[in-house]
Amino acid sequence: MKPFLKYTSAIWVAILIFSIQLVNAQQDNWTHFRGSHLDGISTETQLPLLWNDSTNILWKTDIQDKGWSSPIVYGDQVWLTTATEDGKKLKAVCMDFNTGKKIFDLNLFQPDTVIPKHSINSYATPTPCIEAGFVYLDYGSLGTACVNTSNGAVVWKRTDMVCNHVQGPASSPMIYKNLLILHYEGIDVQYIVALSKQTGETVWKTERPAALYEPLLPIGKKAYITPLIVNLKGKDLLISNGAAVCIAYDPETGKEVWRVVQGEDSTIAMPIAENGIVYFYTSFVSPPDGEKYAELLAVNPDGKGDITGTNILWRFKSPILQLLTPVIKDGLIYTIDTRNVLYCLDAKTGAEMYSKKLKSKYNSSPICDAENVYFTSVKGETMVIKQGKQLQIIAENKLTGEVNATAALLRKSILLRTDSRLYRVGTK
Repeated sequence: MKPFLKYTSAIWVAILIFSIQLVNAQQDNWTHFRGSHLDGISTETQLPLLWNDSTNILWKTDIQDKGWSSPIVYGDQVWLTTATEDGKKLKAVCMDFNTGKKIFDLNLFQPDTVIPKHSINSYATPTPCIEAGFVYLDYGSLGTACVNTSNGAVVWKRTDMVCNHVQGPASSPMIYKNLLILHYEGIDVQYIVALSKQTGETVWKTERPAALYEPLLPIGKKAYITPLIVNLKGKDLLISNGAAVCIAYDPETGKEVWRVVQGEDSTIAMPIAENGIVYFYTSFVSPPDGEKYAELLAVNPDGKGDITGTNILWRFKSPILQLLTPVIKDGLIYTIDTRNVLYCLDAKTGAEMYSKKLKSKYNSSPICDAENVYFTSVKGETMVIKQGKQLQIIAENKLTGEVNATAALLRKSILLRTDSRLYRVGTK
């Protein structure tokens, strides 16, 4: 081989190795609520199927105070938020992924005025998001902060994004390129805002359509969802389903692209997407006669303006106040509604593949590995089912404590947060 060719080959091998390492590094982190792609899906295999407080526990770390934010992971750091029961101290905790030992325990905000919250909510429910060097921690209207992950120093803070959540904060922040995007929808104001990751300054802010919210009762104007980015024909869309409307925005500018109008109160579950189709739970619908309900809608996102009458592909009727976000994998949607019914739906048609009434309540969102789906109840029970069109429960496990936080699934481990501890489930 000629020296030049030998040198060139070596360069390409080095580039290939670096690219593989970069891809693996991205897969090995869990950077947002429901993972690095906000979809609840991991490519992990050979995870433990059986565990309890003492079996297949690599470590468990006590977490002071209260919070329902989910653990996020970058490198060897695990971050989550917590708060005192009265909301007067808002904190962030960082632990070593390998040992569970605390690295940072930061007191970020001490609000002068504490906002009200629902009894099942906490003052530290929004899940942080993280990237190389920085973690972004949000407590709704009580404050947002960027922290340097190497030394725990605060880079910037915002406490001026006022919103009366009425039942406490819940929407999680998301990173998009150089932006940090937040959803604020309270009884007083409703808007999406994008901040500069570097400085915390507002890059754009878009109010939700006033004409759609003005007819609603004040209590009906609130929502607690986390937005989602989908790519349509090479163009990114920011999907945000609120109390009265689901809107697709240009994430660079905040300009509205399309809307689907339906509902009159609280949305909590975030949107999901697969194979170019967007799915989301609507807020309440009040028929002239009968009980209020919500719907899971399948929407073709290729449109402009009001697409309510043209782009809805199917509807699946559901009870109101859907807390958990479904997970979609290989054309199947897995969800549990607020009446504790497990459903598997065909994503193309909305047809029910199976359903099962469960005894416990499930507020945390399901996650998937390469083969299974994991559902964790408020009682700390994790039901593991096989992916597919027939129900096959392959394991049922339990940890002590209450669970409302969504698990993280990476590096042959499951990070599960209870009301008092963070567990790393795995095998040695």
